[in-house]
Amino acid sequence: MVLCTGSIAYDYILTFKGRFKDHILLDKTHILNLSFLVDDLQKRRGGVAGNYAYNLSLLGHPAAVLATAGHDAAEYRAWLETQGVDCRGLRLLDGEISATGFTTTDLDDNQLTGYYGGAMWRAGMLGLDDGPPDIDAVIIGPNDPGAMRRLVGECRDRRVPFVFDPAHQLPHMDRDDLTDGIDGAWIVIGNDYELQLIHDRTGRDMEGLLELAEMVVTTLGRGGSRITTREGSVDVPSAPAVREADPTGAGDAYRAGLVAALLRGLDLPSAGRVASLAATYAVEQVGTIEHRYTREEFSARCRECFDLDVSETLWIAS
Repeated sequence: MVLCTGSIAYDYILTFKGRFKDHILLDKTHILNLSFLVDDLQKRRGGVAGNYAYNLSLLGHPAAVLATAGHDAAEYRAWLETQGVDCRGLRLLDGEISATGFTTTDLDDNQLTGYYGGAMWRAGMLGLDDGPPDIDAVIIGPNDPGAMRRLVGECRDRRVPFVFDPAHQLPHMDRDDLTDGIDGAWIVIGNDYELQLIHDRTGRDMEGLLELAEMVVTTLGRGGSRITTREGSVDVPSAPAVREADPTGAGDAYRAGLVAALLRGLDLPSAGRVASLAATYAVEQVGTIEHRYTREEFSARCRECFDLDVSETLWIAS
C-alpha cells in the first residue's frame, strides 16, 4: 500500500481564453495589477493527497490517505472510500475549512494559483503511526512544512521508501528544508521549473542531488519526462491526448502512475510510459480526479501509444 500525504482540498478551476504573456508589461512588474475575465469556473475535489490516492486506485494499487481536512470534507472522504481508498488517516477537524486552491489556466496551459491552506496547516499532528500499517512507500507531497519534515524523518528512520514532491511549497522551503527532504529519498520529482529552483536553492546540480536521492524525475509537460539515476537518464515521451481540457492534476497522476509501476516491478522506461499515460487521462478532463478508465482500457491505450503491454504486469495480486 502507498501512503499519500499532502492536502485534501477543493479546487476552483478558472479558464482564461487568452495568454498571460500578452497582458504582462515587463517594465511595469513593480506595480503589477492584473485582472483576467475568465470563461469557465469549475469547483472540484482535489489536493495532492486525494489526487495521488485516486490515481493509484484507478491503477489497481492499494492507496491510503494521511491528511488533515476541514469539516466540509465529509463528502470527499466518503467519496474516496467508495473508490477503495483507505481513509483511516484522514482527520476532519471541527471549525476548520479544507485547503482551497484557485487556479487560472491560459491558452498555453500556463497557470496562476492562489492557495489557502486551511486545515492543511495542522497536518504536522499526524505521523506514520496515524495511518495503516505495512506501508510499501510514502508520497510526501506539498503540505504544511512541519508535516513534511516529520514524515521525511519518520520514513528515513524506518527505512520506508519515500517520494519527495515539494511542488508549490518550494517558495516556503529554505536550503536546509530541501536538502533534508532530498536526503534518503527514493524519488525526488518536479517539473523543470521546480527542479531548477531546487538546484538553485540547494546549490546542488543533478549529480549532487543523486548523491542524496536514488532517482530524480523531471516532468516536461508535452515534452514528456526524464528519469535520472546514478546509472544515467531515461527520456520518456508523453502520451498523445484525445483532447487537452485541463492540465491541473496531470503531475499528480504522473507521480501515482510512476510509483505504482515501479512498485509492480516495471523497468524505468515502462514505468515512465505508464506515468505519462496516467497523466494524459487527467489532462483530458476538467478537474484533477474526474477521469476514469478500466484496466482493459488503460492496457489497450498503453499498447496503442507505446507498443507496451502492461495488462499482466501492472495489475497483479496485491
